[in-house]
Amino acid sequence: MTPPPTARPTAPLPAKPLFATPSAHAYDDDDNDDDQEMSAADIVELETARRLREERIGQRPGTLTIRPDAMPPRLLLTTYDEDFFHEQEYASYDELYAFFGQHPDKKHWLDVRGYNDLALIERLQQDFNIHPLQMEDVLSDYQRAKVEETDDGLFLVSRMTEFTRLLTIEDDQLSIFTGANYVLTFQDDYDDCLEPVRVRLRTGRSSLRRRPPLYLAYALTDVVLDHYYPTMAAIGDYLETLEERIFQGRADRRVLARILHVKKDIVRFRRLVYPEREKIAELLRMPDDEVPEEIKVFFKDCYDHAIQALDLADSYRETVSSLIDLYMSDQSNRANEVMKVLTIISSIFIPLSFVVGLYGMNFQRESPDGSINPLNMPELYSPWGYPILLALLAIIVIFQLVYFYRKGWLTNK
Repeated sequence: MTPPPTARPTAPLPAKPLFATPSAHAYDDDDNDDDQEMSAADIVELETARRLREERIGQRPGTLTIRPDAMPPRLLLTTYDEDFFHEQEYASYDELYAFFGQHPDKKHWLDVRGYNDLALIERLQQDFNIHPLQMEDVLSDYQRAKVEETDDGLFLVSRMTEFTRLLTIEDDQLSIFTGANYVLTFQDDYDDCLEPVRVRLRTGRSSLRRRPPLYLAYALTDVVLDHYYPTMAAIGDYLETLEERIFQGRADRRVLARILHVKKDIVRFRRLVYPEREKIAELLRMPDDEVPEEIKVFFKDCYDHAIQALDLADSYRETVSSLIDLYMSDQSNRANEVMKVLTIISSIFIPLSFVVGLYGMNFQRESPDGSINPLNMPELYSPWGYPILLALLAIIVIFQLVYFYRKGWLTNK
């Protein structure tokens, strides 16, 4: 089929990597310290977010608000069935919707990336019969994973995650609306993790072409869940690196800060996955006229994936707690080693100080009347007194060192 004259072929958008493996320099570079001060840009971003939250207080429910940092929208339409496939990015929504209306017997996936066009968002809301409260959820900064029934089908929200090279978890919202012959998705970013689904649609041999649009919604949910595993794998690799640093004796305050930071990320990840499990469980409880039994079978597999991701998060949370205990034990052992060295040095100087202090007492050999006191340190006046005293001090030190060595106090054995 010849595409419309004003439409342009879909430019392949870069897919998010499965996960970004942190480089070795990321752990040693002072510029990547987790405890560094916030930059001016971060402070401005936090202040902007706070001001937007305050502006929304008291607004009428269903009020649509576009964030200032929202990207210009890109409209991508994929039309398909078992024998037909058409993928196009449109510059004009009117042309896209006209093409959509000309093929009511086909299945459509309309992917909207970027929200920075309130007029377009309102038209989508009207044309696809979206409730204002649900569209408000689409545009919100954060919406937990959930599922709701709509007049035409279902409204699903998922959270896409990625462990970045900055050693933090980033998540983006994916909103999905299903209808009799379409799936409508909203994202606030151009990059996503949905490229495997697009590839399956392009091949023509996938069951996606034959099954109803709700199956496409399942496939999108499934690929989001599948990307939780690379995220957790990257976190696991990071935890192993931190553990090696502790065992190698390279642990410092930055390591503790990183452990606490990744602990926060794991807690955040678990907060993202737990609603996903509840969402799928609610899908499985829906009547068959909403979610057919043949589709529920696939969502049960998603449910298993969500449980496994939660188990991984719980396991890594325990690992982080163990790392904190290991770090504290390592620091305690280091302190003990320092105290041992200081104690040995003090033990060596205690008898030396006693001898030197003993001979530092000012007993006069000659009395004021001129008589001699033979018992007042006569060795002070011996020509060999000083060398003998030095030899005695050396013998004391050597004896102590030999004794400490035999006790194993001077070695790590």
